[in-house]
Amino acid sequence: MIPTLILFAISLMMFMMSMNLVYRALRDPTTSRVLGRLTEGHPQMADKALGVEWLDRAFLQAGLGRPSERLGLWLLIWAGAVALAALLGGWFFFLVFLVAPPVCVKLFVSWRYQRRVKRMVEQLPQLLDHCVRSLKAGRTLADAVLNAIEASHDPLKDSISRVARNVQLGVSLPEAVQDFAELYERDEFRMFALGLKVNHRYGGNASELLENLIVLIRERESGARKLKAMTGETRVTALVLALLPLLVGGYFMVTNPTFLVNMWHDASGQHLLIAAFGLQAIGCFALWRMVRSV
Repeated sequence: MIPTLILFAISLMMFMMSMNLVYRALRDPTTSRVLGRLTEGHPQMADKALGVEWLDRAFLQAGLGRPSERLGLWLLIWAGAVALAALLGGWFFFLVFLVAPPVCVKLFVSWRYQRRVKRMVEQLPQLLDHCVRSLKAGRTLADAVLNAIEASHDPLKDSISRVARNVQLGVSLPEAVQDFAELYERDEFRMFALGLKVNHRYGGNASELLENLIVLIRERESGARKLKAMTGETRVTALVLALLPLLVGGYFMVTNPTFLVNMWHDASGQHLLIAAFGLQAIGCFALWRMVRSV
């Protein structure tokens, strides 16, 4: 069993190294020029997250930079940890180290993104209010938005600064804000971009449009808070049901540590513990989906 796991770990490391070499080759400028000549004359499709770009996008949304620059190193460290766990702990620890790190990274990045974008949405009415005051003072819409970006605070300032950079590179303001809205995938940002696009194409009272957008965003935030308060009992119940088996297991480990240890060394007990761990994971996922639906 152990030689098979070692062979599998070595093959996994070699596969990751080969994928890293392929990714670096695709990022090479010469390869990019060749691919550009090959696709010349073909219709351009909408940009999609290909390769490891989806990983860069997720980390950028969470404000964690671009991990693809050191992706090969992290994959090698992960493969080494998996191989070491297989050698020292057997196939169970091999599976744990194989699955747990990517799942933990995914959960952390998702939590960081939700926390960050929630704070950004809370700061957006202040930015729009600054734009309205600048418009009433006689500034153009583009100047008002750019000045509001400079006067905003993190995390909104750090993320929406890409709009100012794109405008400086020659991109129109509605397209720059649309790019920002599509990156963070929130309806509030999309409505802001749509308002700028409509005003840029058809004209109109920009200050009134932004004021209505401020009212709409604050009403959505108020409704979300009321819904959160109404579903508080459901969320607390789900949390208790998810933590109760873990707390019981921790209680057994503190009061009678040999009970679970002896159970793990027994073949049937080991199967029961693994089944319990799997059912706990499935139950937590089901409760999480139920809480998200309310």
